[in-house]
Amino acid sequence: MPTPLILVVGATASGKSTLAVALAERLGGEVVSADAMAVYRGMDIGTAKPSPSELARVPHHLLSVFEPGDRCDVARWLSLAEAAIAGIHGRGRPAIVAGGSPLYT
Repeated sequence: MPTPLILVVGATASGKSTLAVALAERLGGEVVSADAMAVYRGMDIGTAKPSPSELARVPHHLLSVFEPGDRCDVARWLSLAEAAIAGIHGRGRPAIVAGGSPLYT
């Protein structure tokens, strides 16, 4: 059976991050953020980045990887997301892509 790729998408403040963490805990998966602002360091307000507790329980990818002055366009995000998903699947774990950014999802 192929390793699943699960997408959790929806409107702002609809509970995507909470659902993604719950799915990851239940399925032994890892979360890949598709939030256009969460990729930037220091952009913690208004992005619903996971709490320290959630980060300790579930591996997350593509959070706080760029400085605010750096540019992360769709092509750059996609390249990083594909690499993260390949790594997750290489570990035999499901990847859960979560975010509401119409830019990436």
